[in-house]
Amino acid sequence: MKPSVVIICGGGPAPGINAVIATVAKTFMSDGYRVLGVHYGYQGLFSETPDIKEFDFDHADRIANRGGSTLIMSRFKPKDSDFNTRIFKRENVKLLVTIGGDDTASTANRISKYLASQHIEISNIHVPKTIDNDLPLPDRNPTFGFHSAKDEGVRIGNAVYEDARTSRQWFVMSVMGRSAGHLAFGIATGCHYPIMIIPEMFHSTRVTLDKITDLIVSSIIKRKLMGVEYGVAIISEGVFHSLDMNEVIDAGIDLTYDDHGHPELGNVSKAHIFNVLLSKKLKSLKIDVKTRPVELGYELRCARPIGFDLTLCSLLGLGVKKLYNEGKTGCIVSANSTGDITPLYLSDFEKDGKIPPRLVDMNSEIAKLFFENMHYITPNDYKGAKAYLSGPQIYDFKKILNWK
Repeated sequence: MKPSVVIICGGGPAPGINAVIATVAKTFMSDGYRVLGVHYGYQGLFSETPDIKEFDFDHADRIANRGGSTLIMSRFKPKDSDFNTRIFKRENVKLLVTIGGDDTASTANRISKYLASQHIEISNIHVPKTIDNDLPLPDRNPTFGFHSAKDEGVRIGNAVYEDARTSRQWFVMSVMGRSAGHLAFGIATGCHYPIMIIPEMFHSTRVTLDKITDLIVSSIIKRKLMGVEYGVAIISEGVFHSLDMNEVIDAGIDLTYDDHGHPELGNVSKAHIFNVLLSKKLKSLKIDVKTRPVELGYELRCARPIGFDLTLCSLLGLGVKKLYNEGKTGCIVSANSTGDITPLYLSDFEKDGKIPPRLVDMNSEIAKLFFENMHYITPNDYKGAKAYLSGPQIYDFKKILNWK
């Protein structure tokens, strides 16, 4: 039987997955391998009846530049007791290619060790993906899918900003980014939004709902002083995950709960929550401003990849073949800024057994320049802001954040 390569996808979608899959399939098929895509990630891999797609050139060529994933994805994380050797023996598997986050990568390493204990030697190479751009790759290289998601976010964000300008109102936009604010930062700067709120801003104070709404009020009043009656405030969902959950519950937000009593934050529109709280704040201040929520998230994950990600993902797919030919295994494929392929290992990222997220560098010049040129109240605005606020210093941007 011909040797085969198995590909699975874990976690959530990111633009460019299909380009990786197509490139891996084409390069290995040209060397005489069968290439098998397994649906439903690790759950499918260890199923008694896995749903398998065997690739041919036509299918690989057809999907290369499409959004989404031709392989159905899953967040299933197998226990050691779920492992078995069925598909690896039956299909003569020589390489397992995984596309996903660090959990997907670490599970692949566990599988390789299990198979070795069963006297089955296979290689495994991981292709990292996340639209959050929070994996600390060398040379601050972006994770694949980020630039395409940002591009789609800017496209939608510009339309929202045009609506704000046309209707003379404010929009409160929430965007994905569990730990880091890269997407919100990229969309805000690309759309010239007057205010953005990301987790990294709160390095000198803790995140609270009041501080988030006060920052938006600061921008609204500053724009009024400029004679501008519209705007968009963008908030990275990461600030929501940094909140004390008791504060969220005490705010009267209607949440659903899982079987363990934990709030199901994924079922909640963060934009709606922030917009409701902002509306209450504005009403209490007797400031007549219309605000509307916009949740920007799932629209970005399956966007058609832009040229940058198509090239990067094709390179990473070729890199899988290169590392496999070199005998590398248990590694992550990475391309540096000059396009050189290098193997990385989870140990290269881990600190105390965890992978710390790559954050927006608030000390970088790009961050300093954009934050310095947003619209918010400063001491120079106190006199004029008294027309709207009895205590304008409370809404001073830098005081809210405890910035020096």
